[in-house]
Amino acid sequence: MSLRPWRDIERRKSRQIMVGTVPVGGDAPVTVQTMTNTLTSDARATIDQIRRCEEAGADLIRVSCPDEESTTALRQIVRAARVPIIADIHFHYKRALEAADAGAACLRINPGNIGSENRVKEVVDAAKANGCAIRIGVNAGSLEKDLLEKYGEPCPEALVESALDHIKLLQDQDFHEYKVAVKASDVFLAVSAYMGLAEAVDCPLHLGITEAGGLIGGTVKSAIGIGNLLWAGIGDTIRVSLSAEPEEEVRVGYEILKSLGIRTRGVRVVSCPSCARQGFDVIRTVQVLEERLKHIHTPLSLSVLGCVVNGPGEARETDIGITGGGNGKHMVYLSGITDHHVQDAEMVDHIVSLVEAKAAEIEAASAAPDLDQDAA
Repeated sequence: MSLRPWRDIERRKSRQIMVGTVPVGGDAPVTVQTMTNTLTSDARATIDQIRRCEEAGADLIRVSCPDEESTTALRQIVRAARVPIIADIHFHYKRALEAADAGAACLRINPGNIGSENRVKEVVDAAKANGCAIRIGVNAGSLEKDLLEKYGEPCPEALVESALDHIKLLQDQDFHEYKVAVKASDVFLAVSAYMGLAEAVDCPLHLGITEAGGLIGGTVKSAIGIGNLLWAGIGDTIRVSLSAEPEEEVRVGYEILKSLGIRTRGVRVVSCPSCARQGFDVIRTVQVLEERLKHIHTPLSLSVLGCVVNGPGEARETDIGITGGGNGKHMVYLSGITDHHVQDAEMVDHIVSLVEAKAAEIEAASAAPDLDQDAA
């Protein structure tokens, strides 16, 4: 038991698979993925978007392969990418064969809509031959007709049954390198389906609330649904589906993980909503700081509080803190301790330099044991 047991999350035990070089499931970190929205046949545009997603921290990136031009471009895309690429396949089993041969690390399919048992076998054989994983993607919006007739509407039991049917198709081919998603745009439906599936299988689970909406609405829905499941210990990889640029999906994904203490990347900002007591423009300051600190990947914390009501208390819990004071003179805290003052005009530049220095210090400290070991 930890020092603060009320923060503990007991993660569901799942077996681990490899998606390229990235482990998913088991005791591996929960991974963050997104999906490109460029034409995959336009390799240059797709690679440019992949690069932005990589810079945002994406562990895995999915690209749609609806036609032969896309799978032809996929070979160049896979070579250029720094993270494993997942090929999104629907209906056309030959696209799955082509994507596997082109170097995709994972195929996103529904075995049931690939076609006959022989076609499923061909896809599985291609995955085995190329070292591909498979992600079964069940979606409430595209459930099989027989399940809709049986249950009357998309429901948790229908999603789970669909997933189990698809899993059996892979297991019948002695294929076990798969992960599964049971997504819905209804948060209640998705969460209930994932909870049911988590009890029924031991494979890694891919979490997501599908068609969640725009940046704000979709972020809220995803945080509620994905956050609920992660808090319950369920989930091995996540994709936040937003009608926004894919790098925003990555950033929101990390914010969800950071808020639960599951995984940290970059600066975690603690800030107040501001009020008449604020000693500086908190809202604008936070916006500027978040933008200027995007390049920091090292996990550390920064508190930005407008006044002394909660400022000193929050600063005690963060690496760097700033609390608003009178006459444009604000208090800076380092490692929770009052350290010095800074004037309004220099505040943002000063905080950025402090964060950069702290990140460099943390990186140097983490590299030191490796250097000592090399020397030994």
